[in-house]
Amino acid sequence: MERNLRKERVGIVTSQKMDKSITVLVERREKHAMYGKFLKKSNKFLAHDENNDCNEGDVVRIAETRPLSKRKRWRLAEIIERAK
Repeated sequence: MERNLRKERVGIVTSQKMDKSITVLVERREKHAMYGKFLKKSNKFLAHDENNDCNEGDVVRIAETRPLSKRKRWRLAEIIERAK
C-alpha cells in the first residue's frame, strides 16, 4: 500500500514544556498584493515528539499526521539543527 505525500514544514521549537509535545513556529514570507513588499507571516503548530528529544530553539521538520489530540495534527519528522 502506498502512502500519500504528507505536508511538511520547517520551523523553530518555541516550547517543549509539555510531555511528548512541542510548539513549532513556522515563518513564511508573503508578497503584499498591492505594494509588493514582503511580509513575515507565521503559524504555530503543536507537534508530537515521542522521545522528548527537542529543546527550545531547535530547527525541526514536522510532518502532517492523523489527529493525535484536540490541537495536535503534526509529528516530529527530524531535528535539522540543535540550538546552540
